[in-house]
Amino acid sequence: MEKELNRRRRFLNYLLGTGAGATLVAIFYPVLKFLIPPEVTEAIQNSVVAGKVNEIGANTGKIFKFGNKPGLIVRTTSGNLKAFSATCTHLDCIVQYRPESADIWCACHNGRYDLSGQNVGGPPPRPLDEYQVNVRGDDIIVTKG
Repeated sequence: MEKELNRRRRFLNYLLGTGAGATLVAIFYPVLKFLIPPEVTEAIQNSVVAGKVNEIGANTGKIFKFGNKPGLIVRTTSGNLKAFSATCTHLDCIVQYRPESADIWCACHNGRYDLSGQNVGGPPPRPLDEYQVNVRGDDIIVTKG
């Protein structure tokens, strides 16, 4: 009789333990999936239309989307078009073109880049990624090179 009682008790303990474990998994799994989002894969896109030729005047810059990342196109005072990644190499802040000093500036930690993308001041550890620029008709085409 006692063996039968112990066997039933172990079986009930097993059921309660697995039920409690399954409940905890059902509660915490969605929470963990929310806190650790899945890695988003970027579509492979090598060239985009960054804008129209008449949108960008001399000594101005414009932010454009390159896939899911920002890009920066600059028309220098001499009229040349240059394109770079608009993500600072220090902490991934968005950079912008400053016409008064003719440089690319990161407002987060005062990082500065020249018009060839080289880091010239502040904490950025390396240059901006430079893209190739082509003009086709009225469109400015930017290509990763």
